[in-house]
Amino acid sequence: MSDQKHWNKVYGAREEAALTWFQDRPEPSLSLVRTHAPTGLPIVDVGGGASRLVDHLSADGRDVTVLDLSGEALQVSRDRLDDPDAVTWVTGDVTAWQPDRAYGLWHDRAVFHFLTDGAQRAGYFATLDAALAPQGVAVIMTFALDGPETCSNLPVIRYSPDSLIAEAERQRPGAFRLIGDDRFVHETPKGNEQPFQISILARTAR
Repeated sequence: MSDQKHWNKVYGAREEAALTWFQDRPEPSLSLVRTHAPTGLPIVDVGGGASRLVDHLSADGRDVTVLDLSGEALQVSRDRLDDPDAVTWVTGDVTAWQPDRAYGLWHDRAVFHFLTDGAQRAGYFATLDAALAPQGVAVIMTFALDGPETCSNLPVIRYSPDSLIAEAERQRPGAFRLIGDDRFVHETPKGNEQPFQISILARTAR
């Protein structure tokens, strides 16, 4: 099964609120975006799918693009919004996406940890490098070192902020620097705890 078919099946099998990553209010993502993307800066939410982050950013009048491999996931969000046409929707693979504009902020709540192949990670950072404007900020969240080893029946790579910026440096030397980090524990709809790490990267002036 292709990755796209896998995720379309995942989103088609359960209601939005039953998905393990569901958040009625998407924190800490919302606070981080509002902190690091002043009003007017375009934002791309990578793997945004059915996340409710777009609801809040659209209500703020933000310029938002949502990218996801699953068209099923994006349709969930489109159907939920009062004005879906105010958002740019892109069905595509982040490791191969070629953005046609620059973004002030890149947000990824839980995509990067699924990229277990080195070529995928190289593609991800190539896309990030192409998409992020000078002095732009990337907020990348993954399972922490003590987080789950799998998600949705797929293996993941767990990170710390140090190991994530080290991977960024391997893939795109000198392109990014770590300007902040944090940790949060997500509680799934079934009450399970999932520790996440948050890495905040700034695009360097080159």
